[in-house]
Amino acid sequence: MQVQLDALTTERLQASLAGQPGAFKLFYDTEDCGCNGVLVVQIVDGPNATDIVYKQAPFSFIVDRQQESLFDQVMRIQAEENYPSYKVTSDSTLYGSNVRIRDKRQQAVQ
Repeated sequence: MQVQLDALTTERLQASLAGQPGAFKLFYDTEDCGCNGVLVVQIVDGPNATDIVYKQAPFSFIVDRQQESLFDQVMRIQAEENYPSYKVTSDSTLYGSNVRIRDKRQQAVQ
């Protein structure tokens, strides 16, 4: 999978890392949503045993093997200019237009 980013998105993702190591995980969260899932982008310390890591300079993106089929080969993440959220799309699908970043790293939880 390839993840395309524009300059504003790269700047905002870098700021969300706050100078600490981390990777971005595309994840369908099905907990307490009563639906097929809501796309979230999580900042995680690193991959789990079931994750696939996609390197995309300057960031690493991760997807769980069981969710890989839900995403297209080329994904785009675009920061909303006047709002702290992102739009995630591909050529064929709008995955979400109000996607937030959730920091799930251990140092963020403490």
